[in-house]
This record gives sequence, structure tokens and C-alpha cells, in this order.
Amino acid sequence: MTILEVNDDSTFQNVAARVCANAGATEASGENKLESVRTILDAVRKRGDEAVAEFTERFDGVKLAPDQFEVTNDEIDRAVAQVDPLLMQSLERAHANIQAYHAKHLRASWEEVAPDGTLLGQRITPIETAGVYVPGGKAFYPSSVLMNVVPARVAGVSDVIMVSPPSYEGSIHPVVLAAARLAGATRIFRIGGAQAIATLAYGTQRIPAVCKITGPGNTYVALAKRLVSGTCDIDTEAGPSEVVVIADDAADPRFVAAELLAQAEHDEEARAILLTPSRDLIARVEAEVAKQAAGLPRKAIIDRALEGQGFLVKVRDLDDAIRLSNWIAPEHLSIQTRDPRAVLDKITNAGAVMLGAYTSVAMGDYFAGPNHILPTGRRARYASPLTAEDFRKVTSVISYSYERLMTDAADIRRLAEAEQLTAHANALEVRL
Repeated sequence: MTILEVNDDSTFQNVAARVCANAGATEASGENKLESVRTILDAVRKRGDEAVAEFTERFDGVKLAPDQFEVTNDEIDRAVAQVDPLLMQSLERAHANIQAYHAKHLRASWEEVAPDGTLLGQRITPIETAGVYVPGGKAFYPSSVLMNVVPARVAGVSDVIMVSPPSYEGSIHPVVLAAARLAGATRIFRIGGAQAIATLAYGTQRIPAVCKITGPGNTYVALAKRLVSGTCDIDTEAGPSEVVVIADDAADPRFVAAELLAQAEHDEEARAILLTPSRDLIARVEAEVAKQAAGLPRKAIIDRALEGQGFLVKVRDLDDAIRLSNWIAPEHLSIQTRDPRAVLDKITNAGAVMLGAYTSVAMGDYFAGPNHILPTGRRARYASPLTAEDFRKVTSVISYSYERLMTDAADIRRLAEAEQLTAHANALEVRL
């Protein structure tokens, strides 16, 4: 890991630039990748299932006919039967927590009627269809299934289409399929990559187009989501996983090191950053990282991530740490200080905050209830975690009485005429 130090305002800016240099996966992607994704999207839009089959064989090494894309109910039954019952119980408890948390987000439709009979209001309704992308390849993510499908179902979405690469014996991992059934996915397709995003956006002969696509993926998936976002809505352009730990000299270096390693094992581009005024803690955390990483199966991935995007930053004080964290706007923020709440009160930019030494990021990733689909790459400055409300839409409702029309007509006419939109003014006059 790289050790940096903030000594004054000048070095603060240098450190901020350094730790954020490669933030955001899609911004750093080459033009060649973008063109490749455009080619895939265009092929699927024009040739549908035939193109999807070709790309699945080329990129995933799995030969599937279009009538084999969809996972059948019998296959899901067999997958569920393979899952350890204790693991299934854990998934069920996580599902209950996520469902309960997201139900609290839902707003109600409302109407307000004035004494003259004029009505103003909002109708809040779910989108009709949602597409969920669940990554595969280096690992399998039943937690991503729950975090995507559950909010959509809580919102009232009737059709939730899930896609995932056929990276487990030519199909989807049994635990992922079990989680999909538990969460309420209505149809599941064993396709992945940019071609899967294309099918959800444009539809094919066998796979319906959706209103919104959610879920993380690799750079090609992220680029595909960006390019189709004019055709359907997307959640966000997810970048590499990231964590910032703010800690003081009271922090346990074992806990701090564990949080850094937990993010670094995601992939080689993951970011793990410690911000602390304690030089002694940096030395102890550095030793702990080496000690704990030695026994981890994904050590090679961890080493590359920490070499490229791992930082131990010595700051002047906790105010510096808070200021730098707000600049980074991390996906995950772990606060391990004597008074975590005092630090939280000054945090303005973070996707999810874990307070205190005993709150691991893993609790939010899997079980606590809040969504782990979070803004990355400094997007927490303006974006939010995925919620059930992201699967709903608002329709404004207006009903004027004749009395209210008479009262407001002159004001509306003046505004329309000021914009030289005389037909707008005339639309009032004919009603008078």
C-alpha cells in the first residue's frame, strides 16, 4: 500500500488528486472498449437472439441455442435442492431484513382539493418491468440478487427479468438461482456481458425489453448501461468497489486492516483507503494487512488492488480526514473513532456509512437491510443508494374548477404572452 501524508493545504490537494486519480471505471475505459460495446449493442438490436448466442459462445465459451437462454422452473427447483439448508435460512433472514428496510422508503400518492374544487396531486406507480444484471465469473453473488430484485418487488414491479452469465458449468450458480426465486424474479436468463444489457434494453424474440436496468458488472456492462440509458433507465454506472476508513489512535488495527482487505478482494481495481492522524496506527495497520492477507484465498487479487489503489494517509487531524473523505465521496465509509457520531455529523458525501468498530461493511453488503448497490467513483456527491423508490414513477395530477380558472387566467395569460406562446394564451381564452 502507498503511504501519503497531509502536512498543509497544498499537500491536501495533492493527496486528494492522488487517491481519486482512477475513480470511476467507465471514465477510465478506452475508446476501443466503447466501440466494442457499441458493436455488440448494434448487433443485438438488429439480429436479436442470433447475435446473443454468438456473443455468449465467443465471450463465455458456452454454446446455447436461443431456446436454451431461459432457466426453467425445473432447473431452479434442482438448484434450490442443492443449497445448504443453513445457507438458505441465512438468505431468508437477509431477504426479510432487506424487504423491511426498503418498505420504509415508499411514498404514498396524494391529492389536495381546494374549497373551489381545484385538485392538485401526485400518483406514484411502479414501473412495469425491471431488468436485473447479476455478475458472475470471478465469484457468485446471491447478495446482488436480493439487493436488486427485492426493492423492485417491494415497489410493486410486476415483471422482474434477471440475467447472469453462464459461468457455472454452462449455467448460473445454484445459490444465485435460489436467491432469485426467494426474491421474486419472474424470469431468469443465462446470458451476461454487454449482450445481456442489450437484450434488456431493446428486447429480442425471446427476451422482453424492460423499463429500467439495475445491477453491477464489469467495464463492458457499465459502458453498455451508459449507452442504452437513452432507451431505458439505469441505476448508475458502477465502478470498482471502494472503502474509506476514518480512524484515530483508539482504533483496533485488526479491524481497520480487515475492512481494507474486504474491499480489495473484489477485484484488482478496488480502492481501499485509510485516513488517520495516527502515524502509529498506519504502521500497525500495514503490518496487519500483510498478516491477514497471507491466509486469504484471493491474495493475488488483493495484492494487485492494494498495490494500485491502496492508500494509508496520515492527516493532521480528524477534520482533515473528514474533509478528505467528503472529497473522495466513497462508496463505503467506515468510521472507527472514539466518537463515531461526531464524525458522522460532518460527513456530507458517502454511499453508506458504517459506524463504530463492530460495524463491518460486510453487514451492509449482505444482511442489515440497506442496499449495497451504491454510488462509486465520487458519485456519492450527487447520487444515492438503490431504493424501492427507484422502481416507481410520479405522475402529476391537476384538475381546475371554472372558478379557479377565472382567478388565475390573467396571470397565466401574461406568462404565456411573455414567452410569445399565443396558442397557450388562446387555450385559456376559449375556456373563458
